[in-house]
Amino acid sequence: MGGLEAYGLLGGCRCGACRYMLDYAALPITYACHCLNCQTMSGSGFVLQALVPLSRFSIEGGVMEWSHTNSQGKVTTQRFCMVCKTRLYSTNDGRPGIALVRAGTLDESGEIIPAVHMWVRRKQSWIGLPVQAETYDEAIPPDRVTAIFAPNFV
Repeated sequence: MGGLEAYGLLGGCRCGACRYMLDYAALPITYACHCLNCQTMSGSGFVLQALVPLSRFSIEGGVMEWSHTNSQGKVTTQRFCMVCKTRLYSTNDGRPGIALVRAGTLDESGEIIPAVHMWVRRKQSWIGLPVQAETYDEAIPPDRVTAIFAPNFV
């Protein structure tokens, strides 16, 4: 990564074939999505994601892509390590220039506390949510997305 490691946060896949860097001094704001699609794709009760500008994201290593049209008619492209198939990030043609980084792939993922939980009406009953977290029964309203994630774009 050309020495950029000293200037950002690192993450990567399970096997180490793919490594990425986020140009941030501290962890970006993240959210937990409890929708059924995220539960299925992650094989878990939710997925943790950080919404970041692609200009602050760089990756090394071979990635494979899988694209599909989502329920809003937008094409979402998922990126996985070509070796171990860890899902690392995605983009969506409805949000040009933005990456959704799978926050659990950050080296410092143990320090993540999601600021927002969405699709909580679909969350697993065994999952408790922090009292201070902002929650939404379905998707985060567009005007709140801008307000919540603005610090990630500074």
